[in-house]
Amino acid sequence: MMRKPEAFIIVGLIVAVAGCQRLDYGSRPAPAPLQPTPVAPVASGQLQPLETTPNGTPLTGQPLDGTVATAPLDGQETVTGTVPTGNGAPVGRTDLLGGWTVASGGDTCKLFMTLTTWSGGYRANTRGCSNATLAGVSAWDLQGNQIKLKDGGGADVAALVSNAPEQFNGTTNGGAPISVFR
Repeated sequence: MMRKPEAFIIVGLIVAVAGCQRLDYGSRPAPAPLQPTPVAPVASGQLQPLETTPNGTPLTGQPLDGTVATAPLDGQETVTGTVPTGNGAPVGRTDLLGGWTVASGGDTCKLFMTLTTWSGGYRANTRGCSNATLAGVSAWDLQGNQIKLKDGGGADVAALVSNAPEQFNGTTNGGAPISVFR
């Protein structure tokens, strides 16, 4: 006499084989090939001069002497500013994006800056900070020659300027030295 588990296995195999016999792919014709999607020709033309924003608005009155003039990302006014670096080259908002190391008051942790708008500037966050001031950084902004780090309500936490490429030093609102570097 056959046991129940063996009977179920044999019945399952018979059903599987029978199911395979019912699928007859050989008698069906292959589907017709897809037609290629029409592609419009690539447009060519002159690029806009550097004195305009991407939407064509002239940047009148903006000096072309190394200052950074950027188009607004959130419908607000155009921001113009420079941050001096160790080699004299200006730094723009996009140069500040990404991961940084921040150190202040014996604490060293990670700072991440994006261009997502946030209270008083753009979104920032810190990871691994035990210092309450550093842990509270939620935003950043480029104002003239300074980088301002801000808390969740948009209040200034620290102000920094560049001493060397990819290194910014300054003080917190409490007077403690702070350094941001890669």
